[in-house]
Amino acid sequence: MRFLKINKMGLCSLVLFAILFSAGKADAVGYGTPLNPVTDICWNCVFPIKIAGVTVVPGDVMDAPDPAVGPICVCPAPPPIFLRPGIPISFWEPARFVETVKDPFYFPSLGITMGNPKPGFLGGTHSEIGSSNLIDTSTFAQAHYFIFPAWALMELLVDFVCVESSGFDLAYLTEVDPLWNNDMLAFIINPEALLFANPVAQMSCIADSVASNAGLPLSVLYWCMGSWGSAYPLTGHVNDDAYVQANAAIAARMIYKLSREMLVCDTGINLCGCVPTPIWVKHNYRLHIAKPVRDFTCHPIGRSSMIWGQAKNPPFSAGPNASDNFLWMIFRKRACCAF
Repeated sequence: MRFLKINKMGLCSLVLFAILFSAGKADAVGYGTPLNPVTDICWNCVFPIKIAGVTVVPGDVMDAPDPAVGPICVCPAPPPIFLRPGIPISFWEPARFVETVKDPFYFPSLGITMGNPKPGFLGGTHSEIGSSNLIDTSTFAQAHYFIFPAWALMELLVDFVCVESSGFDLAYLTEVDPLWNNDMLAFIINPEALLFANPVAQMSCIADSVASNAGLPLSVLYWCMGSWGSAYPLTGHVNDDAYVQANAAIAARMIYKLSREMLVCDTGINLCGCVPTPIWVKHNYRLHIAKPVRDFTCHPIGRSSMIWGQAKNPPFSAGPNASDNFLWMIFRKRACCAF
C-alpha cells in the first residue's frame, strides 16, 4: 500500500498541471503506454556496486571514479554525536529521467498529451539550414525533467539510507521557459559560452569524443559533450544530423542547465551528501533510452549513436505521436557513507 501512497502524492502535481493546461478540453489524450519501472529500466546499469572500496558486483559499463575507496568513512552528525562512522558504498542510482519531445506537452512517461495551447508554437524541429555550399542540420526539442526514485516507487530498499525516498514529480518543463527556446536569452545563465564559440575550444572536444567512445568523458572539458557536440548554449537547439543523438544531447543539456541553476546536485562527489555543481561533472551520469525503443544498456554522455542509436526511433511507434519523442533514464553516480 505504501507504493500507492507514494504514487498518489507524486501524481498530485501532474493532475493539477493537467487541469490547468487542458482548459477548454475534456481530458488529456492518451497516445502510448506509461513508463513501466520493471521492464523499461535497464537494471543492469546500476552496476558496479562497491562496498568499502571493493567491487562486490561488477558491471558491463566502465565505472566512474568515486570517493568510496576506503574501508571506513566518517560524516558530520548533529550534536551530541558530532561524527558518524560508516561504510562507504557506491553504485548507479536510477532516480531521474528526461523526456525530449517534438510535440509540446506530450509526456511519453505517462503516455498522454495535453495538447498544445497554440498549435504550431513551441514544437520540435529537425531541418537543414544554410546555403548549397554549406548545409547544417538543426534539431530542437522540448524537455521535461522528472524526479523518479525508482526503488522507492517499487518499495525496494526503502530502509537503505543511500537510496532516495522522495516521491514521483514533474520538476521542470521547458515549454514555459523562454531561456530554453532562445539561444541569446540563454546567455543570462551561461555567459561563458562566448569563450568556447571558437575553433580552438571546439577542436579540444575531439579528445572528449575519443574518451567518451572508449570509456568515460573528460569532465575537465565541461563545454564538450563528446560526439554530441558542444554543451553550449544551454537550450534545446542542437546542430546534429543524427536525430536520436541530437535528442540525447538535448537531454544532457537539460542536466547541465539545471546544474547551472543550482536545481540539482551531484551525489557522486561526497560520501556525506550531494554537492551543487554549477559546472557539471559529466562522468557521474549515464543515459539509457527507454522510449520509444528500450536499449539493452546505458551509455556515458558523448558516446556516438553509431554505436547504440540504430532502430531507436521507428516511425509511428506506440501511438500516433510517439515517434520523435524520447524518454531518457538518468543513472547518476551515488556515493554514500552507510551506517
